[in-house]
Amino acid sequence: MDKVYSSVEEAVANIEDGATIAIPGFFAAGVPRVLLQALIKKGTKNLTLACGCGPMLGAAEELTQLVKNKQIKKVIDSYGLYRSATKGLQDPFEQAVRASEIELEVYPMGTLAEKYRVAGAGIPAFYTPTGVGSVVEEHIVTNIIANRKPKETRVFDGKKYVLEYALKTDYAFIHAYMGDREGNLVYRKTARNFNPVMATAGKITIAEVEKLVESGKIEPDCVHTAGVYVQRVVEVPRVSFAITID
Repeated sequence: MDKVYSSVEEAVANIEDGATIAIPGFFAAGVPRVLLQALIKKGTKNLTLACGCGPMLGAAEELTQLVKNKQIKKVIDSYGLYRSATKGLQDPFEQAVRASEIELEVYPMGTLAEKYRVAGAGIPAFYTPTGVGSVVEEHIVTNIIANRKPKETRVFDGKKYVLEYALKTDYAFIHAYMGDREGNLVYRKTARNFNPVMATAGKITIAEVEKLVESGKIEPDCVHTAGVYVQRVVEVPRVSFAITID
């Protein structure tokens, strides 16, 4: 089945207001910034961006534009704000979070990765010891007080665990080094990060690939994400960008 779309605009054309979109990336590595740019151009509103580890900080220009366009309702991340208070004062996203105009929901990075993994595996929830004894155990960590719902805990073999739920998204924007027409993907080095688990968690997974090849050209043992998880593929140029995560 040929899953290739002619343009990023076509690939995101039916994303509606209110969608939840998985955005992978470890800061600047592996961020699907061409798809993000197409989403900005489309103007879709009330978006929830479900992230991994600071991909929107790595795509600072795109994040700023999304905030200025008032397209974001909520961001889920493990590292969503600049570590510099001075830079935070200049950052439209952080100021919108502090003003409760955008919700920021935070999880430990490993817990967040597992929330995507179990979503892709069809597992509704899991228990983890991560966060026990901290605010992470007490309630959902968010800047919106009304959404700080308490979490369930349970003791197994004398040890306390926190219940966390799978995070299934409407869409997943994926960045891959190589992909074929059937949606099989190969990632490159650090850019692999959250891309594989998010690709399985999206109801509709859209992959931007730097190199598009014909079906059968990727060795089966080299495939990182199988095409069964990918619904749309679009070839994009390799983007040059400044790394700004101070």
